[in-house]
Amino acid sequence: MEGLEMTCFQIISSVGSAKSNYIEAIQVAKRGDFEQAERLLEEGVQLFNQGHSAHAKLIQQEASGNQINATLLLIHTEDQLMAAESFRTIAQEFIDVYKKIHE
Repeated sequence: MEGLEMTCFQIISSVGSAKSNYIEAIQVAKRGDFEQAERLLEEGVQLFNQGHSAHAKLIQQEASGNQINATLLLIHTEDQLMAAESFRTIAQEFIDVYKKIHE
């Protein structure tokens, strides 16, 4: 497996785990356990940041003149990164709503 492929799989793994944490945070908040929901959200942010850092290195690599070929795997990686970022926003909104409902 080449460097780009390995980096893509690292990003997909990190942001996929982050997205799972965000979904679990929503489910936990629905039950009223807001401390656990916040822990899951924060853990998700840390996982997402790992993927985002690897992604930023690819961008820096390309910006320094090293051409990155757009492959289906790289496009999938970008999609997973953006989906996880969107899920974080949605998870936070759901947690806030569940907090209001449980007040």
